[in-house]
Amino acid sequence: MLLWAAGLAITRYGVTGSLSLWDVIFLRLTAPAIMLTPLLFKLGPGFAPGRYGSVSLVVLCAGLPFVCASSAGTLFAPVAHAGALMPGTMPLFTALLAWLVLRETVGRTRLIGFACILLGVIALGGYHLFAGAPGLWRGHLLFLLGGSLWATYTLAVRQSGLSPWHGAAVIYVYSWLLYLPIYFLALQPRLLQVPPMEIGIQVAQSIFSGLVSMYTYGYAVRSLGPGRAAAFAALVPALAALLAIPLLGEWPEPVTWGGIALIGTGVALASGTVSLRRFQ
Repeated sequence: MLLWAAGLAITRYGVTGSLSLWDVIFLRLTAPAIMLTPLLFKLGPGFAPGRYGSVSLVVLCAGLPFVCASSAGTLFAPVAHAGALMPGTMPLFTALLAWLVLRETVGRTRLIGFACILLGVIALGGYHLFAGAPGLWRGHLLFLLGGSLWATYTLAVRQSGLSPWHGAAVIYVYSWLLYLPIYFLALQPRLLQVPPMEIGIQVAQSIFSGLVSMYTYGYAVRSLGPGRAAAFAALVPALAALLAIPLLGEWPEPVTWGGIALIGTGVALASGTVSLRRFQ
């Protein structure tokens, strides 16, 4: 969770500094794609008869569109909002899609958790909308789009039959191959004009928040079980807000802390790990 939160802060550091948004997206994809290419050759292209649709959704929803939405959002809104509105709303969108597509039922505790998430989103977005903060709504919409894309990926990966590392290889390598010609032919790269340290920071972020966090989260799922591991996602909004203070000088407003608290509580309840029955 710390790596995920740090990844949000470092992305905003990149897009608001010497790098362009397009440079940051290229750097986020390149190192993981190069590292995972041998694995893709070993495990195969990932597309199998009867699974073309689900594998395509995995690539589209966790690959280039997600990276573009999550990175572009940090141009308009601070890290605290990114941590609350993107990881925080993923359980809400996942449950909604599971209900619509798979007809999964939702218990009372999870419903209360989703209500908390929704109230937190309204508190964040509504306050800043009426406060007249220019451009923030664009970042909020992009973060919500990122959350909905990741929720779709969460359901699609179940049907794809891909292992975690095979899925990562498919996502990163195909997204990088798609973005490579667009980046160099149409988007005017700035990499040669940027201090090497800034490039190195983004490359390190792509490896740690992209690949290392994937392994550590998988280890946590195996050790603690999926429910308990998922509950730790409730820490991301607060961690992202705290990291943004020393790294970027972004001090969240009181209403932002309130929204973070509501969303964090909602994620903990929606994950199914925290039950209201324990307090009755």
